Amino acid sequence: MSLASRFKPAERLKRIKLSGIRRFFALAQEIPDVINLSVGEPDFTPPIHALEAGWQAAKEGKTHYAPTNGIPELREALTQKAYREYDLSYDPNSEILITVGGTEAIFSALIALINPGDEVLIPNPGFVCYEPCVLLAGGVPVSVPLLEKNGFKPSIDEVMSLITEKSRVMILNYPNNPTGAVLSHDEVAALAKIAVEQDMVVISDEVYEKIIYDNANHYCAATFPEMRERTLVVNSVSKTYAMTGLRVGFVYGSRELISPLWLAHQYAVACVDTLAQYIALAALKGPQDFVKEMVQEFDRRRHLVYKRLNEIEGFNCILPKGAFYVFPKIKDFGMSSEEFAEFLIKNAHIATVPGSSFGSYGNDYIRISYAAAYEQLEEALNRIEKTVKAFKRAP
Repeated sequence: MSLASRFKPAERLKRIKLSGIRRFFALAQEIPDVINLSVGEPDFTPPIHALEAGWQAAKEGKTHYAPTNGIPELREALTQKAYREYDLSYDPNSEILITVGGTEAIFSALIALINPGDEVLIPNPGFVCYEPCVLLAGGVPVSVPLLEKNGFKPSIDEVMSLITEKSRVMILNYPNNPTGAVLSHDEVAALAKIAVEQDMVVISDEVYEKIIYDNANHYCAATFPEMRERTLVVNSVSKTYAMTGLRVGFVYGSRELISPLWLAHQYAVACVDTLAQYIALAALKGPQDFVKEMVQEFDRRRHLVYKRLNEIEGFNCILPKGAFYVFPKIKDFGMSSEEFAEFLIKNAHIATVPGSSFGSYGNDYIRISYAAAYEQLEEALNRIEKTVKAFKRAP
């Protein structure tokens, strides 16, 4: 008997689906003139001074293993960031961990905290990695509906109704991917109160913290009463500084939470790319004009996409308050989100992501990233409008 005939994938993978984002990204590579609005990454070049710092680090031979928890200078810079922006004090040696992007931070946190059968509250629609990571950790994902009528924000009553004696972790994500929703101070406070009263750990995914509009504010979950000791704040330089490919994330947390996460992290990842850490360090410590200018441009694109989509019959789109996505409803086209995304890539050569990729409550939506050049977005919207009108006219 051959190995191939005896081989079977691990049972734990049976419930894991391929990422819808990656599927449509791959399809886009096969079409020469496609406009790819599927992947969430800024189309900007990172700050030049940060890239130069990486080149300098390379010339100095800083290409060897770094400490498992990250280079000391970067951890110290993040300590200063937390104190400056959140008025929170973290020990750089035991309460900060540098990870391979925010995704590895979430995966390692769940592996470190979840026992078989533990329930994890996750936003639905929510980032594609949450549910698979919970399942791989042996946990039970429990969907918290994010409904359009509530501005894609969680209902406190709904959250309370979902909590059981097995509830262990609550995952928060704001600004939200894929909806762009931003939580107010009172909304975060209400969720924090539940976490404290129900003795739950919170994994707060705040990677889009700097990409917010209309004078909105970001409120770090760990700043609320009794939350510092029970919150893992996940962040990265990927979105803020357009460094998605460098894969530098970071986590703040109490020593009690970071220690088990560190244990899981060290066996999955010897260390994060050393040169990438020096680039991230320079970005954090240098001028922040880049971030301000990038967000201003995203804001311009946000209004373009929102306005044009709502002018096309069949779309219904609310104005997002953060991140760089719109999440329009496409129910009137009589197709599932998967079918509609396939329709757009086939007929308009526009790559988007089905809302169902982000959870069952995204079935009537698609995600469009406006992290593309303004002119590309204009062309994409023209193609979408032309294609949709032809579809509407068809017998």
